[in-house]
Amino acid sequence: MTPEVAAAVEEIRQAFRQSTVSVQGDDDGGALVAVEPVDPGPVYLQRATWVKFHITFQYPLSDVYPHFVRPDLARVDGAPLGEAMSLTTFYGEQAIQISRRSNHLDPSTDTAALKLVKVMEWLRTR
Repeated sequence: MTPEVAAAVEEIRQAFRQSTVSVQGDDDGGALVAVEPVDPGPVYLQRATWVKFHITFQYPLSDVYPHFVRPDLARVDGAPLGEAMSLTTFYGEQAIQISRRSNHLDPSTDTAALKLVKVMEWLRTR
């Protein structure tokens, strides 16, 4: 991992202290990250999920995008998951993709940990 990616992983560990953060380096200096458990919010039947994502070697100049959660995530009211969420795979594992791109990325403030916090806040308000 590049020093910037390693620092991002440590920041995620600090921000999500009650979760386990698992990391696997990729061949380019980036990392595949899994954070679990995370509470997706009361709108979902499942009150715990994992969140997985790839921090590429270009970080912090690249967005951490997309994020993925458990494939069976379902709403309590039975409604579809809705916008920006679709069933796909993440490195061969079935998952729900959450597409929340940062269109105006500021590498000095938009960290991987902050992005994960924002994605989870967005998910909880669906």
